[in-house]
Amino acid sequence: MLGNLPKASRNRMAKPAAIGLVLAATLALAACSSVGGGSSGPAALSPGLSARMDQPGASLDKQQAIGLINAYRATRGAAPLTHDTGLDGTAQALVNQYAQTGNAPSTPQGLAQMKLSAGYATFAETFSGWRNSAADAAALAAPASKAGVAVAFNPASSYGIYWVLVLGN
Repeated sequence: MLGNLPKASRNRMAKPAAIGLVLAATLALAACSSVGGGSSGPAALSPGLSARMDQPGASLDKQQAIGLINAYRATRGAAPLTHDTGLDGTAQALVNQYAQTGNAPSTPQGLAQMKLSAGYATFAETFSGWRNSAADAAALAAPASKAGVAVAFNPASSYGIYWVLVLGN
C-alpha cells in the first residue's frame, strides 16, 4: 500500500505507525504480569507496577502508575494526567474504607471519575482489568487533568487487596 507513494510520504506515514506500535507494545507488556508478580521474560514491567501489594514492605510507585494510565490515555486521544498528592490522600481514605468494610465507597463530589478494584495483587493487573472493561476504559480516558491512586491490604477481608483511582480537575 505504501509502495505507490513518494518516499517522503511513506516516511511521514511510517513515523506515526511506529509510535503506535511502541505504545501498543507498552500496553501489551502491562497486561503480561505473572501471578508471582514478576516475569520470566526479558521485558519485565518495572517493580513499581508489578510488585505484589500483599507483601511486607510493598510500595506502589504512583508516578509510574499514572504514567501507565497516561500511555493508555494517549492511545485514546485524551490529555495526560498530573499526579496529585491531594488526590492521593482522597484515594487513600476511600481505599482504607473500602478495605475495612468491603463496601464500595461513593464518589465524592468534585471528582471527575473514581475507579475501584479489588483482588488484583499488582497495579499492572488492576490496570488491565480496568482497560479490558468498556465502562472502566472510557472512564480512564475521561476529561480530567490530575489523578491520585492508592492501595490497601486487609488480609482478613474477602478480596485482600483494594485499589482506588480518582480523577479530578
